[in-house]
Amino acid sequence: MSTGAVRATAVVRATAHPAWTTTAALGGLALAVALRVTLAGPVGAASIPAGLAFGTALTLVAVACGLSRPTVTVRQLAWGAGAAAVMCALPAVHRLADGGVGEPAGVLPVWAAVVCFVAVAEELLLRGALFEAARAWRGPYAALAVSSIAFALLHVPVYGWRVLPLDLAVGCCLGALRLVTGSVTAPAAAHTLADLAGWWLR
Repeated sequence: MSTGAVRATAVVRATAHPAWTTTAALGGLALAVALRVTLAGPVGAASIPAGLAFGTALTLVAVACGLSRPTVTVRQLAWGAGAAAVMCALPAVHRLADGGVGEPAGVLPVWAAVVCFVAVAEELLLRGALFEAARAWRGPYAALAVSSIAFALLHVPVYGWRVLPLDLAVGCCLGALRLVTGSVTAPAAAHTLADLAGWWLR
């Protein structure tokens, strides 16, 4: 991050009211989702350019809203890996019951790189900047609720309303992980690993 960006982030963190920062984060998220849907067109979630643009937009919004620099520790990564295993357990059982885990057609390295980028970007905004602002404004449980609902709703334009209940539950799990560990690193790791596992579990 450049010196100018660091200074701008410090100014936002020091002067912006948490309510305004929360609103700005949600507004930026909505614009990023609109950008992704527009660029993806009929291709939807499979669009690589749309995914890259979406992840970039989310990261920029997170930084602009005063994202604190994440700390990375073995403990947080372990929490993330454990949470990902829990989230993938039921889909794995269903997949095995349907005939085993297989590798679908596709270009795994490219897909994996974009999935990792988007998952981390979503967490930097949702469980990072948005969570911090909402917690400073209304407390930790409000932060959990706002970030979880936003997480569920952002997937609706791409995947449809059928994913809302599941994504709301996943959002609550990731938010709880953020509360327990005190860092965005654990939910980012869990989100990334769970999405990568989707290559074999879908």
